[in-house]
Parts: sequence; C-alpha cells; structure tokens
Amino acid sequence: MTRISSLVALIGLTLLFWTGPVEAQQTGPSAAPLTTVQSHALAPIGSAAAFDPVKATNAYLARVSGKERTRSDSYFEGKYWLLLVDALWAIAASAALLFTRVSAQIRDFAERQTRSRFWSVTLYVGPFFLVMTALTFPLTLYEDYLREKAYGLMNQTFLGWFGEFLTLTGVNLIVSLVALTILYWVIRLAKGNWWIWGTIVFAVFATILTIAEPVLIDPLTNTYTPLPQSQIKDDILSLARANGIPAKNVYLVDASKQSDRISANVGGFLGTTRVALNDNLLHKGTHDEILAVLGHEMGHYVLDHAVFGLALQTLLAFFVLALVSAGFELAVSLFGGNWDVRRIEDPAGLPVLYAVLTIVLLLATPISNTITRTVEIQADMFGINAVRKPDAFSTVVLKLSNYRKLDPAPWEEMVFYDHPSGRTRIWEMMRWKAEHLNDPDIKAGATSPQ
Repeated sequence: MTRISSLVALIGLTLLFWTGPVEAQQTGPSAAPLTTVQSHALAPIGSAAAFDPVKATNAYLARVSGKERTRSDSYFEGKYWLLLVDALWAIAASAALLFTRVSAQIRDFAERQTRSRFWSVTLYVGPFFLVMTALTFPLTLYEDYLREKAYGLMNQTFLGWFGEFLTLTGVNLIVSLVALTILYWVIRLAKGNWWIWGTIVFAVFATILTIAEPVLIDPLTNTYTPLPQSQIKDDILSLARANGIPAKNVYLVDASKQSDRISANVGGFLGTTRVALNDNLLHKGTHDEILAVLGHEMGHYVLDHAVFGLALQTLLAFFVLALVSAGFELAVSLFGGNWDVRRIEDPAGLPVLYAVLTIVLLLATPISNTITRTVEIQADMFGINAVRKPDAFSTVVLKLSNYRKLDPAPWEEMVFYDHPSGRTRIWEMMRWKAEHLNDPDIKAGATSPQ
C-alpha cells in the first residue's frame, strides 16, 4: 500500500507540473512565438548557380553572324534539295538503261564472252558501272567541284580534283566488281531468300573496307607523314595511352590541298589503328582545340563505334535488302517485259535494284542519320570527360560553321544531320561545364561568354 500511495503521489505531481504552465497561459499574457529563420550563403561568382549554360551557348553562337552565317546556312540547306535531286537523277539514269534496253544489251554482250554465269556478272558490272558514272558525272561535277568552289570550300584546280575523282572511281569499280559478282552468286544459290545472305555479304565487305581504308585507300589521295616532335604530339600520344589506344605515332594529313576543312581521325580496325589530324586543324586550331577534337575521335575508338556501327549498318542492310527484293519483284512484274529483264538473278536487272535501293535509302535518311548522330554525341561526351576543355571544343565547333549550319530547327537536325548541330554540341559543353565549375582545372580554364 505504501508503494501504491507513493506512485499515486508521483503521478499527481507530474500532472501538476504539466498542467501548471497551460493554466498560466490561459490566465495571463504570453510572448508571441518565434519563427525559425534559415540563412544560406549566396553562391560565389563562378559557381554553377551563377553560370548560365543557355546564355553561354547563345553567346558562342552569336560570334558567327552576318554574311558568314548566311553563307553557312545556304550551303548546308542546299544539301537538303540535293538529296532529292541525287535520288531522282539516279532513278532516271537507271530507267534510261532499262527502257532503252541498254542494260539487256550489256548482259547479252557479257554472256557471249563466257559461258560462266559467275564471270558473266563481272563482265556486266564493269560496263554498267562506267555508264552510270558517266550519266551521273554532271551532277557529281556540280556538287563536288563547282558548288564547293562557289562557296570557297575547294582549294584544288579542276585537274587536281578530276585526278582524284578518277582514282576513287577506280577503287569503287574494283570494289563493285568483286562485291556484285559475289552478291549475284549468292542470289543464284539462295533465290527467294537472297537478301538474308546478301546482308552477310554486306557485313563482310563493310568490315574489309573499314580495315583497309586507313592504310590502303586514304593514302591514294592524301599524304600521311609523322607529326614533327612537339608538345601537342606528346599530349596527343599521352591522351591515347591514357585511354588504351595502341598508337605509337601521330600522322599529319595534307588536307589543305583539297579544302580548308578541319578534321582528325582515329581510324582502323584489327591492328590498323592510326591517329591522324589534318594540317588545317594543326594550323588553325589552338593547342586545346586540337586536343578537344582528338578526344572526340578517340571516343569513337574506345567506345567501339567501328564495331557498333558495323552491327547497326548490317541490321539496317537486312531490312533495306528485304525491301529492295520486294520492290524488284513488283517493278519487274509491271515492266519486266519492256526491259527484257528475266529474274532477280539476271544481271540486267541491276539498274532496277539500284533504283529501288536509292528510293529506300532516301526514305531511310532520318533513321541512318539518327544512328550516326547518336554515336557522334557519345563521342562528344567521351571527349569532354577525357580532355576537359569545354570552351575549346565550343570554339572549334564555330570553326566548322563554314560548311555546317549552326542553329537548325529541331526537325532539320533530326532529318538531315548526321552530326549534332553546332547549337547541340556547344550546349553539351556548357551543360557539362556548369556541373564542373568548382573543379580546379575548370576554375583556372577559359571563361565562357554570358
């Protein structure tokens, strides 16, 4: 009982202390309650909060204006129409060979020279290729020489340009002879499913060309010499080693003999890797701009874009060839008698395949450009994280504006751009910089316009 009495007394005292203040508040005046105030220091100048990547992007783009911007936009927008003109011209040339039965005559000539169906295709492809090259040459001359000259992008004389045109035409002729002869052999064996096996042929030849281009094809039109010993060469090789690129030298390309375009490349595959920059970049770019460009190119190598690109191109080829096969059958069912084209394995039907392929590829332009543009953005991101020069990359993008429209509408970029636009690329850099402003090297680096 004593313990119970003590517990009751303790509870009573506790209640007294709890209720006492409440009663006091009810019977007398009290002070107004205080509000808790939280204070924060303002962001220092140069911090992410004070840096506006949108303003910086717009300020960079504003550096190219007036006649320069107008000429750049006009040059690039002209290519939109040339895509359609090229396609219509190729279709018209193919139709001319078919309706005049020149294609059938070439086939008959080839079959009279040999009894081998395999080699008769080779004998057909040669004349077909040369006739198509001749028929499309006026457009090639305008696009690749006259138009480039008019916009101040061509440094070659006509004879210099024409000599390179003949060289590359010879390379394309050899590739076409081999590839199409094998393709028609596959068509004869696979018949209705030829486009499946044709995709494999495409993948094999695309791989071979990727390997051969840096060491066999590119030197046919340009000279590659080791870059003289310098700080920039040491820094490029250091960047390559840091990212696992097996390059022991850096090569300089005499691209200025053709144009003023700046460029670099880390190309090759399966042991043919080579780091190269053209002399325009070396002479027109700053040290940091050169590293920014090489960082982007090394991104293609490290991210295995050669393999990734081959895989995507092969997948796209699978669907394209399937559509070409269906289109061929439809066209021959309508006009085959007028053309004297027999079946899919008849080489005289090659102009039909070429015309249908042209139509399919034209319609697939937004898809193929999106694939390429995506890997270019990935390389941009790799490059900025490897080199950490956002302003240098932005200024070098401006130097590309003599032949690339800087600020297109979103639909233009989606359909016609195989690289990100200037606005997209500079925005990428400024967005990255906004997140790294407190890093010591970025604080000590270039100041972006605002």
